[in-house]
Amino acid sequence: MAEITLKTLAHSYSKKPAGPEDYAIRKMEHVWAQGGAYALLGPSGCGKSTLLNIISGLVTPSEGDVLFDGKRMNELPPEKRNIAQVFQFPVIYDTMTVYDNLAFPLRNQGGFSEERIREKVQEVADVLELSGELKRKAKNLSADQKQKVSMGRGLVREDVTAILFDEPLTVIDPQLKWRLRRKLKQIHERFDITMVYVTHDQLEASTFADKIALMYEGQIVQFGTPQELFERPAHTFVGYFIGSPGMNFFEPKLTDEGLVFNGKHIPVSEQVLAKVRSSGSGNIRFGIRPEFVTLGKDADDQPYEVTVTDIEDLGTYRMVDVKFGDVTVKVRIPEDEPVPHEVASIGFPEPWLKVYVDERLVEADHEQD
Repeated sequence: MAEITLKTLAHSYSKKPAGPEDYAIRKMEHVWAQGGAYALLGPSGCGKSTLLNIISGLVTPSEGDVLFDGKRMNELPPEKRNIAQVFQFPVIYDTMTVYDNLAFPLRNQGGFSEERIREKVQEVADVLELSGELKRKAKNLSADQKQKVSMGRGLVREDVTAILFDEPLTVIDPQLKWRLRRKLKQIHERFDITMVYVTHDQLEASTFADKIALMYEGQIVQFGTPQELFERPAHTFVGYFIGSPGMNFFEPKLTDEGLVFNGKHIPVSEQVLAKVRSSGSGNIRFGIRPEFVTLGKDADDQPYEVTVTDIEDLGTYRMVDVKFGDVTVKVRIPEDEPVPHEVASIGFPEPWLKVYVDERLVEADHEQD
């Protein structure tokens, strides 16, 4: 196992990058602690796979260092880094049996008796539920079985410090994805290997990882638990990307009295307001998740009058669209909660209302403890 540190790391595919927009990975500092289960989450083109390939050695970074347990890895080729990488499409030998595929890394490494190889192969096959397939040719396996063999080729090695998964369930039937996600979690708990799982699917990330690194435009904009990313998005993109649907956002005016939207005062603490004023920025937004918006007819608890424009019944809950000024606000309510006709009121409970300046979260000091 290894602690993986990215130190002032940046990468550009351009020979002469002129600005931040020319970088696939913008300068970052990050640490993957030893033995952790992590997800690297983000949309296509944000730099996830580039970052993973830099860690594994398939790509050499333009700037900065990759450190394993404090040791610089930049010049070492992939085979010297003791990293196993599982790709979108299974990397196996179709003409070999499942047993020989799993045994190949140990035989290639050398120094293992056939008895020891057999023990390791059987151990990994048991974990991956492949024991009954060991004599089969790999070409005769289903797509999910092939991907499990690909994973097993990394797990069987005793020298592996980390396993990197690059969207490994892309080609897997949706009905089988949940089984393989659960299996990966079990593997991590059993082998205690540092695992980094790249995906664009927030459900995959949250069900596999203890912590998620969310990437946007070549940067990790937030690193935290799934709950932290949902409840305290550190960047507007986190609010937008996490959740279904994402956070409601508004562009208020900053007045002597505070933040005002559609002529209404917005509940924000004095400490947050002071930080907003001192920033001097005109790029101010506030946001709240649909789950935390209150809806009803009581103007005391829900002080903002709105118009109901749409109701979508989604089984266990309903999504209500209301018009607040020129903004459509999404409100998520339980399936049995009544919805006012046309005219209604909404409220923004202060604990769940988040303020952003230049896309970054502004918090009162006590909220950061």
